[in-house]
Amino acid sequence: MKFLKQFVPHRLTSLLLALAVAAVPAVHAAPQASKHPKKTAAAKKAGSKKAATKASKSKGAKTAKAKPAPVRRGVDYVGEQVNFGEWSAVQAFTAEMVAKHGFDRAWLDGVIRQVHFVDSAVQLVKPAPPGKPKNWQAVRELFIEPVRVNGGVRFWDENADALARAEQRYGVPADIIVGIIGVETVYGRNTGRFRVLDTLTTLAFAYPETPNRAARMTFFRSELENALVLARHANFDPLTLTGSFAGAVGMPQFMPGSILAHAVDFDGNGAVDLLGSSADAIGSVANFLANHGWQRSDTGPLAYPVDVSPAQAWKVFINQGLEAKFRQEDLLAAGVLSRGQLPPGALFGLVDLQNGAEPTEYWLATGNFFAITKYNRSYFYAMSVIELGRAVQAARTALANR
Repeated sequence: MKFLKQFVPHRLTSLLLALAVAAVPAVHAAPQASKHPKKTAAAKKAGSKKAATKASKSKGAKTAKAKPAPVRRGVDYVGEQVNFGEWSAVQAFTAEMVAKHGFDRAWLDGVIRQVHFVDSAVQLVKPAPPGKPKNWQAVRELFIEPVRVNGGVRFWDENADALARAEQRYGVPADIIVGIIGVETVYGRNTGRFRVLDTLTTLAFAYPETPNRAARMTFFRSELENALVLARHANFDPLTLTGSFAGAVGMPQFMPGSILAHAVDFDGNGAVDLLGSSADAIGSVANFLANHGWQRSDTGPLAYPVDVSPAQAWKVFINQGLEAKFRQEDLLAAGVLSRGQLPPGALFGLVDLQNGAEPTEYWLATGNFFAITKYNRSYFYAMSVIELGRAVQAARTALANR
């Protein structure tokens, strides 16, 4: 997928990336759907209100000139053909797109008519069933494994120059960038086989019944808006854009809004290509982290293992937001005991990594640790990125020393 450079400046204002799931993401492959799916309850409920009239065709629609966004894999699911255009909430959305961005109504209605409801996306965003405890070690085994480690060595070797340039420009070490791309897509192997417009429309207007349903629908509605704006700016057919079940795109799995805000043309060819250009993916990941608080001056560990006292006065520091804001002396006074030397004057957050029936691990996390959580709001995710990058770096060093 290539985006014209004029619409993706090298440095853009920060836009907080909220991903579709809070836990560590699974591989974004689409489950095989039935060729003749039944209409789901969510689709029936959301589509119950129909419009009295339909928009007339416009001579200004120019869909024939839109080019497809290059994709590496075909869509491998069968979505349900529903008339999203008759849903009152979708009509309100298209009216807003016309008023806010000047879209041609007839063209937009034509695009919406081709969008499919994807029940598998609805199922995949549902929260895990209650009762199953979180287990960091189990998650670690999924990501710190030979395929990702060996693939990371190859990716690093093939892109050493781009990684070095990214570190020099943005201050983000190569192992962190490699860790993110490895966790997200196994270095571009699993970028997703869903049409982004299908999944974003489905989740924007038929999100499953959950406590955070309203907030998630607002988020996906915003990302649907961003996807359409992005496609128009870069002049590609929005229906050809593919990604994960949550609408994330390319090697780094950027949501459309993050492409607009943080993607960079790092190979200098005049366009941003997060699917086909490893350099662009590398530079964009580094730029995202820099825009979300990464400090190049903090070159030490991103997290320090600690022990906690049985008195449990330290519990007041748990779940206090994704930022490093507590002084060492306050943590120490509450019974948080570092196993090593901490950098003087540094602030930390207390992180708990639950291990199922085994003892929970506790860590003091730095500001750069929490910068990674802006990519995916999960302690497990950030630690997976850190440990995968560390494992890849160690394996690469071992090979070089043979």
